[in-house]
Amino acid sequence: MKKVIALGGSNSKNSINKMLAVHTANILKDADVKVLDLNEFSLPLYGIDLETEKGIPQDAHNLLQEIKEADGVVLSLAEHNGAYSTAFKNAFDWMSRIDGKLWSETPMLLLATSPGARGGATVLEIAKGRFPYMGGNIIADLSFPSFYDNFKDGVITDEELNKQLQSAVDKLQQAL
Repeated sequence: MKKVIALGGSNSKNSINKMLAVHTANILKDADVKVLDLNEFSLPLYGIDLETEKGIPQDAHNLLQEIKEADGVVLSLAEHNGAYSTAFKNAFDWMSRIDGKLWSETPMLLLATSPGARGGATVLEIAKGRFPYMGGNIIADLSFPSFYDNFKDGVITDEELNKQLQSAVDKLQQAL
């Protein structure tokens, strides 16, 4: 059985990105899905002075270890003002100080969603451009628009969007 991490790139307790990541990871066959929540990792705001004075927080090591032990990653990014959420960017920055290739070529299904019609497309493009330089092995990606219109009671209501998500999951499944 393959270990797959499901992570929403947000610290919202009701993160739609976490919901989408978990839903998507659970479609995989023969996968042991471990849901990670950024709120479970206590990471002060990254700064070189803080790193120099106190070192890298243990929770940055813990989060990175979870990623490194995974056979696959389903990551759904929240978009805040056209970029990563502060919580995700902070965790990303801390982990990159431990290992610049933090994604370790682990097969990844990269998602983004939002309440709006663009579905986090801007942050998805940023990540697709950046992650490969940091060991990101993006097998498939999908911008999931209008989350609240297209995802109700744990079900994707738009048939075409559901097909697109299934296709992306199939690509990750083959890579595992």
